[in-house]
Amino acid sequence: MAVKKKSEAPSKKIEKTEKSQKCRYWLMKSEPDVFSIFDLEKAKNKTTHWDGVRNYQARNFLRDEIKLKDKVLYYHSNSEPSAIVGVAEVVREGYPDHTAFDENDDHYDPKSKKDEPTWYMVDIKHVETFAEPLPLSMLKEVPSLKNMVLLQKGSRLSVQPVTEEEFEAILKLSQKRK
Repeated sequence: MAVKKKSEAPSKKIEKTEKSQKCRYWLMKSEPDVFSIFDLEKAKNKTTHWDGVRNYQARNFLRDEIKLKDKVLYYHSNSEPSAIVGVAEVVREGYPDHTAFDENDDHYDPKSKKDEPTWYMVDIKHVETFAEPLPLSMLKEVPSLKNMVLLQKGSRLSVQPVTEEEFEAILKLSQKRK
């Protein structure tokens, strides 16, 4: 694994994982007034659990596919503008979402049981906040991102896969906007 140098630009902090485990890339959406990238930066150890996902396809990603050290594009949705605002890394793989069992939580689901959980979450850690957000309108103009799930008509998943090429293109865009 490469050694990080303090003088490297923020995007250089994102390291490749060991060859034995291929790193995957994801985009996770959060409304900034619910939990922004700045909240993640201020969280204890710059880490949080990604709870409250109540879509089966997104749940399957969280439960079955997202792995330790996978990289995450952090997306502010329902904001002005909606934009990719930074990068996080998965620090704990899928486990039952405890908010589904809490009757006082907004994400409570009486059908989800502790011994047979319906909903899952992962833990992510802040890696980088972009100097400038990458708004959805700008992303739509980038030819190398034309097939990105985020940009497809009707795409509403709060957790979605991103290709390595798309991830790298996003990092390059963030460096250009400094």
